[in-house]
This record gives sequence, structure tokens and C-alpha cells, in this order.
Amino acid sequence: MAIPNTWGAPYGGYGGPPPAPPVIPAKDLRPRRLWYVVAALLGAVLVGTGVTLVVLAIKDTVNSVYTAHTFAGGEQRTFGFTRGKTRAIYVSQSRWGHVDCRIPRELADSLTKPAGTFRVTHGARSWDRVLEFTPRTSGDYPVICASEVPGAEFALGDKPEVGGMVGGILAAVGCFLTAAVAVPAICIVTAVRRGRHRRRLLAAATPPMWGPPPSGAAPWPPAGPVA
Repeated sequence: MAIPNTWGAPYGGYGGPPPAPPVIPAKDLRPRRLWYVVAALLGAVLVGTGVTLVVLAIKDTVNSVYTAHTFAGGEQRTFGFTRGKTRAIYVSQSRWGHVDCRIPRELADSLTKPAGTFRVTHGARSWDRVLEFTPRTSGDYPVICASEVPGAEFALGDKPEVGGMVGGILAAVGCFLTAAVAVPAICIVTAVRRGRHRRRLLAAATPPMWGPPPSGAAPWPPAGPVA
């Protein structure tokens, strides 16, 4: 049998289950969940920008060869030229072979062989840059090329901007890396701060575990003068 306690509950008795913790609505937490949406949008924008940069770099490189106006070895083809705009001659052949091209002397002094190699794959064909020249006048002029490899095809094109292509790809990689770092960082920081805010709100709303202070006279020591 429980011993009566003048403070309220009997000694050894059971005062009932502890109160349930208060419910904190998610909308009351800070920072708001809007930051998750911001992180998702930021990631989408960065990834989309990176993909666009890669596509543009590849497209500009592929379009540097005028594959719509190819000509066979030994065939003369007339093209329009602009003074000062460097042009390149590309060849598509089954194996490496010596290439010889000729242009009118009034168009350019000579054809030069590029210092490095540059190859563009368009469809089932690969085009290698073999010669370059800078027109000193504008107008339509014929170009004729030949190769020791049978079945070789030639095409005129622009001088490839390797630096621009590399810069575009590096910028795209930067966008991808920024998205990979920024999006998780925003989500983690938001989740941690919301968790801390939830704990602070719970601590402020939860009553003390020991309950309200006792009322009435204390059972010990007994009332009266002390001997």
C-alpha cells in the first residue's frame, strides 16, 4: 500500500505518463523549406548551362567544316572568300596520304601546313585539317586538291578555334562541379539549421519534467518550536 504524501502523489505511486512532446509545424521552422527549391533550381540552371556550353562547343567545331560542299580529289570547286578571314582545307580519306592543293596566286601567296593536327568527325566521316591560307582579297575563286589515296574527299572550312572550344568545355566542367558542391551544401546547411531550430522550439514549449512546485506545508520537520 502506498504511503500518503502531503505534497500530492503518494509515495511509491504512479503519477501518470509524461506529457507528449508538442508538435512543431514544419512551416514554423527556419530557414524555410523554400531553400530546398532554391537548391534544386540552382542545380538545374548550372547543369543546363554546362550542357549548353558543351553542345555549343561541339556544334561550333563540327560546323567549322563545310561538309555540305565537299569535292573529290582532282575536282575543281569554286568558293567565296573574304579578305583576312583564314580558311582551312580538310580531307577525309581511308588512310594517311600526301595531299596537294592549289589556289590562284591572287587569292593568297601560299598554302601553309598547320603546326598541329585537328580532326572533326561528322556522321560516318572524319575530316583532318591539312592546309590553311588567309585570303588577301575577297571574291569567288577555284580550289583544286588531290590525294594519293583513292576516294579521298575534300572540304573547305574555317580555322578551328581550339582555345574557344577548350574554354567552353572547361566552363561547362566548372558549372557541373559547382552544381555538385553547391546543391548538397545548401540542402545540408538548411537541414541542420532547421533541426537546431526545431530543438530550440521544443525546449521552449516542453514543461519541466519535475512538474509544478509543491503546495502546502512541508511534512518535515514538524511544525513547532525546535528544542
